[in-house]
Parts: sequence; C-alpha cells; structure tokens
Amino acid sequence: MEGDQKLHHFDDVSKHSATKDCWLIIHGKVYDVTPFMDEHPGGDEVLLAATKKDATNDFEDVGHSNQARELMDKYCIGKIDASTIPVNRVFIPPEQTPYNPDKTSDFTIKILQFLVPVMILGVAFAVRYYTRAE
Repeated sequence: MEGDQKLHHFDDVSKHSATKDCWLIIHGKVYDVTPFMDEHPGGDEVLLAATKKDATNDFEDVGHSNQARELMDKYCIGKIDASTIPVNRVFIPPEQTPYNPDKTSDFTIKILQFLVPVMILGVAFAVRYYTRAE
C-alpha cells in the first residue's frame, strides 16, 4: 500500500477535527481515527487536541506500545504533503501575569515570598527550642 497512498494537503486534513470526523498527521502519514475515538484509552479529547497540526510529537511523547503502533495501519488513509504544513502549528498561549487583585507591587510580592518561609522556619525552630525536654 506504500506506493499507492493518497497525498493529502494540510488544509484538507485540518478540516477533519471533530469527534465524528477526526484525522491526524503522524510521521508523515494521515490517519482517519474517527472509528477509534470511543476506543482510545486517553479519550477523544486527546485525539482532538492533536488535530490541525503534525501530531508526531504528541504521539511519541505518550510512549505508545507496539500493539498501538500496529493498530495505526488500519486507520492510515495516505501521506501528508509536507510542503503544505505550516512551520508553527503548536499553539503557545501568551504569557499571563499572575493574579494580583489588590495590585500589590512586584517588589512587595518578592519580599513576602522570601520572608514568609523564613518566618515559618523561625517559628518552627523556636517551638522546637522551647519545647525540647531538658
């Protein structure tokens, strides 16, 4: 089947990103995992999160078994045209500032982050010192 696999364009594959129609790109191949959505041990959310990008890293990071890798052949529907994959398909959320409802200055927060643990240790040593049996 290797020689006669259909070549898919990234934009076409990206359109298949729903529970009832889910395609993934893994190691340069396109997989229609729609029939596997209910059976996937990690749930359908894991598969849906891997759509609209090259999911190879997601797949490898989990450490799938040889049995899982063999099962993939059943869902392979072709290859991806690598030249159509955008360079950056990983969503990186913008850096969020920490929650600070009373608008305390950064300097004050840093001082408190240092002093509170030091004070707790001081109290612990004082309790240990004064409650120690003679």
